Amino acid sequence: MLNGYKTTRDSTSSGVDRRQVLKGGLVLGTGLVIGLRLPRRSLAMTEASGQGGELVANAFLRIAPDDTVTILSKHIEFGQGSFTGLATILAEELDADWARVRVEAAPADASKYANLFFGVQGTGGSTAIANSWEQMRRAGAAGRALLVAAAAEAWAVPTAEIEVRSGVVSHAGSGRSARFGELAERAAALAESSPVAEVELKDPKDFTLIGREGLPRVDVPAKSRGEASYTYDLALPEMLTAVIARPPRFGGTVGSVDAEAARSVPGVVDVISIPQGVAVLAQGFWAAKKGRDALAGKIEWDESAAEKLGSAEILAEYRGLLDQAGLEARKDGDPDAALAGAARVISADYEFPYLAHAPMEPLDCAIHLRDGSCDVWAGSQLQTVDQGVIAGVLGLEPQNVRLRTLLGGGSFGRRATPTGDVAGEAAMLAKAAAATGAKGRPIKLVWTREDDIRGGRYRPLTVHRLQAGLDADGRLVAWTHRIVSQSILKGTPFEAALVQDGIDGTSVEGARQLPYAIANLRVDLHTTEVGVPVLWWRSVGHTHNGFTTETFFDEVAHAAGRDPVEMRRELLQDHPRHLGVFATAVEKAGWGEPLPEGRARGIAVHESFSSFVAQVVEVELDDRGMPSVKRVVCAVDCGIPINPDIIRSQMESGIGYGLGAALYSEIRLEDGRVNESNFNNYRSLRIHEMPEVEVHIMPSSENPTGVGEPGVPPIAPAVANAYFALTGKRVHSLPFRNLERS
Repeated sequence: MLNGYKTTRDSTSSGVDRRQVLKGGLVLGTGLVIGLRLPRRSLAMTEASGQGGELVANAFLRIAPDDTVTILSKHIEFGQGSFTGLATILAEELDADWARVRVEAAPADASKYANLFFGVQGTGGSTAIANSWEQMRRAGAAGRALLVAAAAEAWAVPTAEIEVRSGVVSHAGSGRSARFGELAERAAALAESSPVAEVELKDPKDFTLIGREGLPRVDVPAKSRGEASYTYDLALPEMLTAVIARPPRFGGTVGSVDAEAARSVPGVVDVISIPQGVAVLAQGFWAAKKGRDALAGKIEWDESAAEKLGSAEILAEYRGLLDQAGLEARKDGDPDAALAGAARVISADYEFPYLAHAPMEPLDCAIHLRDGSCDVWAGSQLQTVDQGVIAGVLGLEPQNVRLRTLLGGGSFGRRATPTGDVAGEAAMLAKAAAATGAKGRPIKLVWTREDDIRGGRYRPLTVHRLQAGLDADGRLVAWTHRIVSQSILKGTPFEAALVQDGIDGTSVEGARQLPYAIANLRVDLHTTEVGVPVLWWRSVGHTHNGFTTETFFDEVAHAAGRDPVEMRRELLQDHPRHLGVFATAVEKAGWGEPLPEGRARGIAVHESFSSFVAQVVEVELDDRGMPSVKRVVCAVDCGIPINPDIIRSQMESGIGYGLGAALYSEIRLEDGRVNESNFNNYRSLRIHEMPEVEVHIMPSSENPTGVGEPGVPPIAPAVANAYFALTGKRVHSLPFRNLERS
């Protein structure tokens, strides 16, 4: 049962499953619920983000009498390891027994669970660990302080003489000891009478969980047993499943519809028009899909305002803008004068297609509208936005939208829509259904993968022009970078904060922060208006900007007669963290050592989301002339490494995801319609194509930063640089598979 709901999975599973976890939750009334008063620094961040000016009681930790330590994660778990990472930080300061640690998703409540970098509850930008670092440490330390105080009171001994290790509180002088659960009730009483305000954090040299190799992930056992619940698994009593017939072109709307054939499909309960299309509500997905199939040819679409350009036409328009100056995002020195006076100027244009996110679990959202409130279940990445959008559609107060964050089957940015597209559609369906025979029934909206690939949101199509000036001695004296792209943020709630002076920061990220010591440098931007919906895609602007900057740097170095590795070393002298990962990757890869005939190396280094990654690849050509990556040596500096296994897996994941996109992925539009539909023609990397990957984690005392995205940007340019070493050909557009067509 969950607030009055009993799900199918709840009623049929057995063993150590969610029922037991929920059952454990019911006994918490006699356990310990820690309300943590935020330290002044964290409070200041909350106030700055508009989340209130009072001391906020956060609840991140529960300890049950059976010793179970439950940690509430304010960040969604969609495979990136945030549940384990956040739990590790808190459990470290708590000195918990890792075997007794559990994690639950926190409810949607920005007053308690805001991302301290965003000011709203949400996961993205590889910030989950970085924004929670101090907050979770203090939450754990507060719990430890309460347990120690409870033991001191019970045993009448000084707190300073008490030790805590792996879930056991002990006093050597009296020989007394107790597990956390035995002290929970007394500690709960202390929490009510004297909440913890200030705590002392551990010296990092005393960490036992943070940085430990082989620490098990908390989410893997349930996933391995098939017990983990995703939104797609949800089956509520009387629930209907909805799929939507969407216009074939972006911006199209429903003109008229003949729903008779759809209504006659067994299992179909209703057919409803909403602004996004025509929804079929049925008893199960298959009936809903069959009902939607029956609508083929029965809907007249109004495409008077629809986008009708194809990719080729959009590219042609973008290329025309490359000859015109854009808005300056960065200017150092006098790049025009430096180029005019250069002994040699190198120039290259680059083109990148739209890309889909294509998460493994299709997009979905379940909603149950009742009088004055509603319940929502979703793999929400921006809970506050989704909550607000639903409330707006239904005319409710946001606090009356009870949003439960379930596990997400991948996202890569797709579940973090600034306008809450999927949640908003679910709310529209619930509102419309309230006037039909479906009134009062829960509805689960499902986007098929075809729906998302053909009608979703994409990494923007972009074109670039880079120019570099060399003096007579081959020194790099000028660098300009012009970008043409749609804005991801314009028209969204994030525009005010992240679009400054007309510059969408996501369009120029990775280019504006170019670390190389170049005296005369300019980055400028044209922001276009195209009717194709765009969205941040894993690593966002760093993907296309990282490719252009690292391949163009390689091209310039060769033009100057310089070794690209040595030239990077020379121009990164003021950036020790770049240099650190770069030197490590070079050394571990055996750069310069002989390779088998037909194989070459390439290298790239890039900072994204405050993490630094360098990758060296070894590449061969397959029988189609395509690059086949055999080995990747990756060095990453993400500050204090919380969980080395997760860092490695995220680097491997980023390499696989980025490599698949570089080699194969492309969304192409013709007459405004998307050609691709599913994994059969929106190609990703196959398992047999995954290279051998070595990950080397840099030791660090810096605060931890993210690893979900920074593994992506360097892989494509490293492969392109190796491809040049093999063939003498530069790659100025992606994906590589277009080489087969040329």
